[in-house]
Amino acid sequence: MKVLVTGAAGFIGMYTALRLLARGNEVVGIDNLNNYYDPALKQARLAHIKTQARLWPATATWRFDKLDLADRDGMATLFATEKFDRVVHLGAQAGVRYSLQNPHAYAESNLTGFLNVLEGCRHHTVQHLVYASSSSVYGGNTKMPFAETDPVDHPVSLYAATKKANELMAHTYSHLYGLPTTGLRFFTVYGPWGRPDMAAWLFTKAITEGRPIDVFNHGDMKRDFTYIDDIVEGVVRVTDRIATPLEGSKVPWRVFNIGNHDPVQLLDFIACIEASLGRTAAKRLLPMQDGDVPATYADTGALQEWVGFAPATPLAAGITRFVEWYRDYHTASA
Repeated sequence: MKVLVTGAAGFIGMYTALRLLARGNEVVGIDNLNNYYDPALKQARLAHIKTQARLWPATATWRFDKLDLADRDGMATLFATEKFDRVVHLGAQAGVRYSLQNPHAYAESNLTGFLNVLEGCRHHTVQHLVYASSSSVYGGNTKMPFAETDPVDHPVSLYAATKKANELMAHTYSHLYGLPTTGLRFFTVYGPWGRPDMAAWLFTKAITEGRPIDVFNHGDMKRDFTYIDDIVEGVVRVTDRIATPLEGSKVPWRVFNIGNHDPVQLLDFIACIEASLGRTAAKRLLPMQDGDVPATYADTGALQEWVGFAPATPLAAGITRFVEWYRDYHTASA
């Protein structure tokens, strides 16, 4: 099976590529290596993929192309040349807060880029498109836990609006062209090789350097923190089970939550990092930021029924692994 992984130099993309290669798939990865955060980390992830090659079965092959999702001609050529069986679309302009500062980046990557992926799948008979959505689509919803059947009509950031748009665009292509598509609403992913703009990295870096950490909404926030290994297990299992129509529909379109189903108070999350580092953080309590929501909480019943899996890595275990990796990574790059 030949699989395209977009955003392959990203956090989830790297792990997904490694899982597919470890089981013997042919994998082509693309990424534009933009500077939203330090491209050196993205290059280090790509280098890490290559270090694992000795562990792959003989059928596994890996190739990386630097390519922007918004490059219409480049994407069309890629699909025409490679003839992918399945596509795992994880590339996007990430970040809720950054979408307030640079909205055009989200239109180019998350809308135009996603359209180019859909067109490639449509014209080259891809068996299944699995793509990253986000828990941010639930926006201002107050009913907990969030379920896939809940309305998602009140996004509070442009990032969230683009992810909701992706789900609608995918439904359209599933309806018009019979393209099986599955969207995955990720809930606050963390772990080794994570992004520098995410809470685990930001807090660990500040505490290590003896600087105060910014705690928004005065700490009164909950997040359904989900460990990277659980996320990738869900991604791969879903990729293997091609979307079929929901009851009462003829459209091969699905959407699932992937979350830990165990929301954690932000201050408890910080306490886990403090315990792993053996240091106490100085906390700067601040109001809620624009685009943020006070809580996320995933109902994972539909995912469990579909692929027999739901995330369950305890936060303390996941944070310990992240802190160990963080120290090793910065020691190696010093």
